[in-house]
Amino acid sequence: MAVLWHRSPITDTLQPARRRSRYCPVRERGSTRVSLLALFSTRVPDPGISSSPVNRVICVNEQLVASGDDEGVVKFWDSRKPGDAIRTYTQHYDYISGFSYFEDKRQLVTTSGDGHLSAIDIRSSKAEPLTVSEDQEDELLSIAPIKGGSKVVVGTGLGILTVWNRKLGWGDCVDRIPGHPASVDAIVALTDDCIATGSEDGLVRVMQIQPNKFLGVIATHDEYPIERLALDRNGKWLGSVSHDQCVKLTDVEDLFVDSDDEDAAMDDSDDSDDEGMGAEAAEAAEDDEDDNDNDSDSSDVDMEEEETQKTKLSKRGQGIHAAKHAKAEADEGGFFDDL
Repeated sequence: MAVLWHRSPITDTLQPARRRSRYCPVRERGSTRVSLLALFSTRVPDPGISSSPVNRVICVNEQLVASGDDEGVVKFWDSRKPGDAIRTYTQHYDYISGFSYFEDKRQLVTTSGDGHLSAIDIRSSKAEPLTVSEDQEDELLSIAPIKGGSKVVVGTGLGILTVWNRKLGWGDCVDRIPGHPASVDAIVALTDDCIATGSEDGLVRVMQIQPNKFLGVIATHDEYPIERLALDRNGKWLGSVSHDQCVKLTDVEDLFVDSDDEDAAMDDSDDSDDEGMGAEAAEAAEDDEDDNDNDSDSSDVDMEEEETQKTKLSKRGQGIHAAKHAKAEADEGGFFDDL
C-alpha cells in the first residue's frame, strides 16, 4: 500500500497505512512549509498499486514520487492525483536498489540487483528509459552523486565501488575501486570528494574518491549489516540503520576540520622552516663574509711579513757585500804596504 501525505498551510491529508512500512522519504520546500511524505508497505499491496513490495522511494519534487519494487518495476506517483501510478517502467528484472535525481537534466538514475543502471527523463511522456547501462556482472546496491553532481559512485555486492561520469553517459563505469571486504549496501556523500559507506560487515567507512583513499571507520553496528545511511540537512549528523534494530547518529561536522587544521599547521611549519632556513642561510652568509674578511686580513698580514722578510734579506745582503769589499781593500792595502 502506498501512502502519500501532502501538507501545506491549506491542506493536511493523510491516508493511513494498515501494514508496516519499509521506506519513508520526506521532502520539504523551504519557506512555503510544503512537505511530501511517502510511505510504502513491505507486504504485497492492493492490486493496481503494485504487484510486489516496494523497496525504494524518492521524492523527486513537491508533487512527484518514484518507487521501485522487488521485481524491478519503477512507478511514478502524483500527489495531486490519488490512485494509480501515472507512469510505469519495466527495464529492470530484479529489485530496485537505489535512486539518484539530477535536477539540471531532469533525470532519475536507478540501480538494480540485475546489474544494470538506467536513466529516466521525468519530462518524457513515454514509459521508456533514456538509456540502460551494460551488465556490470554484479548486483548494484547503492548510489550517490559526487564531484558536484558530475559523477556518481555505486556500491556493489562484491564490495567494489564503481564511478560513473555523467558527461560520458551511462553506458559503463569509468573507474572501479576495490577494498571493501563485503557488499556496499549504502552510500552517502559527505563532501564533493568524500563518501560514507555502509557495508554488510557492519562498519561505516569514510573514503575519498579520485584520488582514492581510505580515511577510516567512523561507526560500527558490530557484525550486523547496515541497511541505510543518511546525512542531515546541516551536514552534522550521519544516521545509520542496521539489522541490530538500532539507529546510530555519528557527528561528522568536525570530521574534516582536523585535517584542514593539520594542513594549515603543516603550512605554518613549512613557512617557519623556510624562515629558519632563511635565517640560517643569512647567518651562514655572514660567516662566509667574516671568513673572507679574515682571509683577506691574514693575506694582507702575510704579504706584509713577506715584504719585511725581503727587506731584511736585502739589508743583510748589502751588509755582507760591504764587509767583503772592505776586506778586499784591507788586503790590497797590506800588500802595497809590504811593497
